[in-house]
Amino acid sequence: MFKKILIAEDHESISISIQKTLEELSIPNVDYVYYCDDALAKIQKAIRGEAPYDLLITDLYYEEDHRDQKLKDGRDLIQKVKELQPSLKVIVFSAEHKSGIIDSLFNEFKINGYVRKARNDSKELKKSIASAFINENYLSFDLKQDVKKLNSYEFTNYDITIVSLLSKGILQKNIPLHLQEKDIKPNSLSSVEKKLNSLKEDLGVTSNEQLVAFCKDLGII
Repeated sequence: MFKKILIAEDHESISISIQKTLEELSIPNVDYVYYCDDALAKIQKAIRGEAPYDLLITDLYYEEDHRDQKLKDGRDLIQKVKELQPSLKVIVFSAEHKSGIIDSLFNEFKINGYVRKARNDSKELKKSIASAFINENYLSFDLKQDVKKLNSYEFTNYDITIVSLLSKGILQKNIPLHLQEKDIKPNSLSSVEKKLNSLKEDLGVTSNEQLVAFCKDLGII
């Protein structure tokens, strides 16, 4: 099992809960910080001392306060630590549930596990740590189904662009003009209408408003 773990979590009560979970796993060396900048500093110091961390458990979002931070969230932190220590295992422990965001954490940031803050999260965290230790990625079954559902739709950049324009309050009839300005094709009104109707049919929604809400919930816009 891992010997040295760093917890980055801005809520003290949650940090204590994670520490308790790690105690139950008999992890001998556990450090914790409330800021991403402090987490990066500890990782840098550990590397210099030739005693690097084995695992980082981090939240995704951090509340801003009086202290100015260079690293604003968990993604910034993960990106930096992966540059410094590519072999460092990373588990994200967050309340975020949007499939698009979770999927990007695995694909773009190469995390090893994702646990949603919810009922039974201590149990899920233990499973995630055990999986990361044997070099297997971990995502709970319910979230895995959501991510699979997201990937099955295979949204294109064109799809996302059109829905994003709708989400900004741009009328469907005016979307072609915005596409033309950005030299995005096809950009006729008929092609935009056809694509939106196809998306609504595939996703089982009946209006542009529902389409926008659905895509926001998935986290793709």
